[in-house]
Amino acid sequence: MTSFSDLPILRFGVVADPQYAAREPHVGMNRHYARSLAKLSAVVEVFNGEELSFVITLGDIIDRDFESFDDILPVYDRLRHENFFLLGNHDFSVAADRLADVAARVGLASTYYSFARQGWRFIVLDGNEVSTFAPPEGHPYRDIAARRLAELRAAGAINAQEWNAMPSDEQVAWLSDQINKARAAGERVIVMNHYPVYPPNAHDSWDRERIITLLTAHEHVAAYFSGHNHAGNFGTLEGCHFLNFKGMVDTETENTLAIVEIWADRIEVHGFGREDSRTLKLR
Repeated sequence: MTSFSDLPILRFGVVADPQYAAREPHVGMNRHYARSLAKLSAVVEVFNGEELSFVITLGDIIDRDFESFDDILPVYDRLRHENFFLLGNHDFSVAADRLADVAARVGLASTYYSFARQGWRFIVLDGNEVSTFAPPEGHPYRDIAARRLAELRAAGAINAQEWNAMPSDEQVAWLSDQINKARAAGERVIVMNHYPVYPPNAHDSWDRERIITLLTAHEHVAAYFSGHNHAGNFGTLEGCHFLNFKGMVDTETENTLAIVEIWADRIEVHGFGREDSRTLKLR
């Protein structure tokens, strides 16, 4: 007989960067945009065969064009599990008059939010909030983004890229408050964002240092999950695990997905296809 100790506390599915569009592949970057419909359909079949608490996509649902959502979102509708999205930079590669419609199109009442499951709080960030592409034209965040990008370029930072971004000060204050509320509630925390922050990489959020400082200061923050860097990345800093999942859009035939299991003493990441499997020990 299986005892409760032989079962994980919860299990959930993770996908990063489907980046679908009905366009020709970029051979040089090995990105096959149109193939993501078939890949995602295969992922949904895998997830539907598992007992999962939820599924989350770590941004870049589409590559470009607002109409691309019309093709890919019905594939997600076939999931039998609760489905969560966060937004990536490519999700805002739409006409200027549709920028304000992106969040609602994928069912988000707010672009950052949190939810709790089985004593764990999942904090979902909007890493595009301060950027040169996501805010409506003329919004003050575009000016702040331009100044931050210029500062990073002047400093020679590797993540001084116009396809990166960062949360606003207000959102980071909200993140800190969520972490404190989780501690008060006896919950452990996983933070999710499109943009990685560690180990250092050209795809990192523009405010990587302050996010790292905030997360590593709290022992109940177990991990930070991200997409954006399609090659993937992983590192552990002061007991907090930073896992960048690989991008689905890369390669013509290989897929990538993960099922994450949370246990009392560890997080088990079961990778499929190009995604690696890992054991993340809890501090």
